[in-house]
Amino acid sequence: MPFFLFTILVAVGEDYNIFLLTRVREEEREHGPTAGVTAALSKTGGVITSCGLIMAGTFASLFAGSLTELWQMGFALSCGVLLDTLVVRPVLVPAFLLLVARWRARTADRREHAGRTEPRFSAG
Repeated sequence: MPFFLFTILVAVGEDYNIFLLTRVREEEREHGPTAGVTAALSKTGGVITSCGLIMAGTFASLFAGSLTELWQMGFALSCGVLLDTLVVRPVLVPAFLLLVARWRARTADRREHAGRTEPRFSAG
């Protein structure tokens, strides 16, 4: 059962991730990294939260079953989706994106300061 739960929760989280990151990419082009992440989160946050709450409620309906395995699966899926919806997507993903943006800017500054505009190792 743990493998099944992991697979379902990663698949659900990845759908929300794709939705959020697509919007972040669009907003970053117009507003820059920090304002782009903030704008994307404000525009998609309600939809992602609503979908997550609906999905958690749907998985919680497995509590109505009389089988212990279904009850356990419903509890685990509901808690996992709520954690993803209320903590991972609105807090951890934007924080990670801002850290990556800061790292990329710092790396670009170092390359520019060293007189290089191209990366040392090129892919290809």
